[in-house]
Amino acid sequence: MYQIKHHQDSNILEIENTSDKVYGKIYLNDGASLQELTLNGVPLIQDLSPLTYDTTFASSILFPFANRIKDGLYSFNGSNYQFETNQIEEHNALHGLVYNKTFQVIEQKSNQDSASITLEYIEKSESIGFPYTYTIQLQYVFTQNNLSLKLFVKNTDSKPFPFTLGWHPYFISDNLYDSSLSFDSSQKLEIGTRNITTGIKSIEPVKDLQIEDQKLDDCWVLKSGKIAFKTPRYNLIIDSSVTENMFLQAYTPPKLNAIAIEPTTGVSDSFNNEIGLQILNANDSYEITWGLNINNN
Repeated sequence: MYQIKHHQDSNILEIENTSDKVYGKIYLNDGASLQELTLNGVPLIQDLSPLTYDTTFASSILFPFANRIKDGLYSFNGSNYQFETNQIEEHNALHGLVYNKTFQVIEQKSNQDSASITLEYIEKSESIGFPYTYTIQLQYVFTQNNLSLKLFVKNTDSKPFPFTLGWHPYFISDNLYDSSLSFDSSQKLEIGTRNITTGIKSIEPVKDLQIEDQKLDDCWVLKSGKIAFKTPRYNLIIDSSVTENMFLQAYTPPKLNAIAIEPTTGVSDSFNNEIGLQILNANDSYEITWGLNINNN
């Protein structure tokens, strides 16, 4: 039987089924980020200590933009806007506005086979950098071999706004050197100073990317929403429900045997270069689901 425990003092949710060897930990005060995940007895996401959440953005939801905006500046519909430049060393705005927001539990269900949790954040105030109101709902569904994360965004404002979305999970491997990423791409982002996109270049089609000792901070344009992460202990499939505006950002942090594998709908500086940028009209909504499926080796 799946069990969901809400620790009110820390505002953390724990999800567990000992017979299915499933465990999850969601930090509601940190943007409802999934800070721990075990499926079928295999740890996939763990604490990155001594690295901290405010530097890793581990498992955070990236909205209204994924990655960076140069100097936090952009123009939309004839007006100029300024996000807070929360990445001080590069003087960029980084990873959107909801990674540090508190989400509320609006529904939870558990039975013998699964646990489902629906969480919500309602933005009622217009910020200087993003003068719009919106609602975000997240639905996490846990089963023995799978996790799905459905993200639903509604524009509750009276005017349209620009957006991209992303998810920033870090996965662990027993040996990252002997691990690999497989995905379908023949285009890669060109990244300039301060990790800002300068263009897109054609590359030899990617099938299997052996990680070895590479220090990754790279982004590819995906032809398919399917990404495979192969490690000595497990194989993981990451998939997306959308068929357009699909990108993969991969990053190796300064921690042994961990890698960020980030599905996104946009790239760095999308609010200016418009790569992957979408417009959500007043009262309209957008939905995307990312899934994880594990096979033990």
